[in-house]
Amino acid sequence: MDADALYADVLRKYAKHINPGLARLMAFAGFGVEMRGEGCYIFDQDGRRFLDCLGGYGTFSLGHRHPRVVSAVRAQLDTIALSGKAFFSQQCANLAETLAEIAPEGLEYCFFCNSGTEAVEGALKFAKASTGRAKIVSTHDSFHGKTLGSLSVMGREKYRLPFEPLLPGVEFVPFGDSEAAARAIDSLAACMIVEPIQGEGGIVIPPSGYLSALREACDRAGALLIVDEVQTGLGRTGLMFEGLREGVRPDLMTLAKALGGGVMPIGALMGTERIWDAVYSRNPLSHTSTFGGNPLACAAGLAAIETIREEGLVEASARQGAKLLDGLKEVAARHSDLISEARGRGLMIGLEFRQDEVGELVVAQLLKRGLCVAYTLNNPRIIRVEPPLIIDDSQIEFAVSTMDEGVAETAELLAELV
Repeated sequence: MDADALYADVLRKYAKHINPGLARLMAFAGFGVEMRGEGCYIFDQDGRRFLDCLGGYGTFSLGHRHPRVVSAVRAQLDTIALSGKAFFSQQCANLAETLAEIAPEGLEYCFFCNSGTEAVEGALKFAKASTGRAKIVSTHDSFHGKTLGSLSVMGREKYRLPFEPLLPGVEFVPFGDSEAAARAIDSLAACMIVEPIQGEGGIVIPPSGYLSALREACDRAGALLIVDEVQTGLGRTGLMFEGLREGVRPDLMTLAKALGGGVMPIGALMGTERIWDAVYSRNPLSHTSTFGGNPLACAAGLAAIETIREEGLVEASARQGAKLLDGLKEVAARHSDLISEARGRGLMIGLEFRQDEVGELVVAQLLKRGLCVAYTLNNPRIIRVEPPLIIDDSQIEFAVSTMDEGVAETAELLAELV
């Protein structure tokens, strides 16, 4: 099957059997069929190479098919792939211990699942079980997943409304407003759930002291603080965990995306001994997962953490992120009529346009030039730039120059329409 026929076949099957609207959107933007991933690059059906600065929304922190992670998963396949669930798993035990070593102090226990939204579901259940309360505080424009409980605490009505009624007792407050949060975190609150940096909300960085203020408010009210590090965790922002920037110790923390090393899906919920005792002391099977903590995923997770630590990728994220952000700020300054701001931490960067449609047009222009990005789900004005932490200087230069060219051509197209 030649490239054109392959593309037409895949597009037809997406439209007929998966998601017609998504098929139209992706085809309009110019996305092809991904055939191979290698390092920081994706190759399509025509053999075209794209610098992956979307990075699976933070999944590919180690790039595509990092040799160390692939080797660990292949070796695991030779012994046992999925858990029989009636026996102990060495890989699961080792990953839990490793995460406890690097996590904020007090987070000694892990529950493994398959995704970030599952980790959030667990966090909400654990908060209710351990406090005996029902109220949950979340933030406007937040993103915590799309399963029922996670969707209930998502701060965007566009995604919630078609599925209501959802989980009751959820109150939303403005992100970054610690005083509003403190008022909402009362004696009825089981928890507050928060992203240390809003990802899908548009790479929104809260004011200094925000997480510390939330920690204090939760302590006063006897509520739990859930920090959602699904997108920020494991080096993305230039720290192993973004919540550590203020030394905050959450009661519960969610992880996923980068934890699988770009090879296996895996999520994790981490918590304190007190919470685990409240959830599991009466019934050790009160919260389980058939595929969660399987040997293949845990082998990938162990290899991913070892690679991040031994290759200094947390430090690389801070260093390379500063270079990339500086370059994108220059692009924003040259095109200030279209771009209002470039912002971010580490390699979690957002470029905000002044109008919604402009970002969509720029994404298409960048794809034509071999750069893969996308706009954030909760704010189409922001293009997210989240490349692998292994990105080098020449790739950063390409990303910046390509962004400059793509925005410039978009400006020309818009001028012709006026």
